[in-house]
Amino acid sequence: MHYEVEQKFPVEDLAAIEAQLIAWGARLGSPLEQRDRYWAHPCRDFAQTDEALRIRQIGARCLVTYKGPKIDATTKTRREIELPLADSPRGVAQWIELLEALGFQSVAEVRKLRRPGQLTWQDAEIEIALDRVDHVGTFVEFELITDTEGLDAAASRIISLAAALGLAGAERRSYLELLLAGGR
Repeated sequence: MHYEVEQKFPVEDLAAIEAQLIAWGARLGSPLEQRDRYWAHPCRDFAQTDEALRIRQIGARCLVTYKGPKIDATTKTRREIELPLADSPRGVAQWIELLEALGFQSVAEVRKLRRPGQLTWQDAEIEIALDRVDHVGTFVEFELITDTEGLDAAASRIISLAAALGLAGAERRSYLELLLAGGR
């Protein structure tokens, strides 16, 4: 079973965080527009069970993702299952049709401009995301994917990186939760 160990932090000066990460050897990609459409289950309340189902579009690339409940109190560690979809508007439309036929309802769409990257930190490749989220704010996010045995080490590495950058006030709510709450 794979888990996503993640922490994100609201930041006022995203450019300063970006500059520091680059100085430490981070490899940053070009900014990407992402559209995440979230779905409500017909028989259980994902807000109560702390789960999520989304369809993500990144240009022509499309993914469906299930996120399980968070399993620790510090990071946003949770089971994640992500599957590629047909990379076309028709493929997304078919998935939307399927979900609606099964009784799922669209909740909201989160739009963001994300600059992805990687940084080697404490012998691990940490995924970085510098995010500008419409109607929510600017954030830096760190993530590692691991199995059950690596959970503590992954969380420790991410917490260490955040501390080295002087980041505090980790945000455990998802961008969807922040959007529905009216921003941060």
